[in-house]
Amino acid sequence: MAEHRTMQRGALLDAARSLLSEGGTEALTFPALAERTGLARSSVYEYFRSRAAVVEELCAVDFPVWAAEVENAMARVDTPEEKIEAYVRRQLDLVGDRRHRAVVAISASELDAGAREKIRAAHGGLIAMIVEALGDLGHTQARLAAMLLQGSVDAAVRRIELGVEEPGAVADAAVAMVLRGVRG
Repeated sequence: MAEHRTMQRGALLDAARSLLSEGGTEALTFPALAERTGLARSSVYEYFRSRAAVVEELCAVDFPVWAAEVENAMARVDTPEEKIEAYVRRQLDLVGDRRHRAVVAISASELDAGAREKIRAAHGGLIAMIVEALGDLGHTQARLAAMLLQGSVDAAVRRIELGVEEPGAVADAAVAMVLRGVRG
């Protein structure tokens, strides 16, 4: 029974990822989740009490995977500059991943305070990954520099999502700008 519930929950989360990445917030409805998974709508409520609960669960499941990918990219290189470049590029590479698109699709204002705090904490963990590299470059306020660097990554993510420029060109520009700035 527990294994069946785990599989159903996983199917609901996968359906939620697809709905969010295909149609944004409006697409994530319990009737749509039920249709995608073959469950009765009332059964969806047995797993999640609200859309915010679905998004909170997606963040809890997907963000650590995404962060591990960034961390692994950074671990494969040696110098602080290479670590910073890996940090930026891997995040930007993941923009097209539906795990990322799904989490971004829901506005933080639609989530309850607990969900927003969990997302902030997860982002804090991501920022913490780059603090050491910035410290190694001599930044006395490495955490502040990391937050500003992440702001540049977030701006690059938005440009990629707009689809105006080639993602590779955005990534190259972001890396060049960030590396010039952190060496400053």
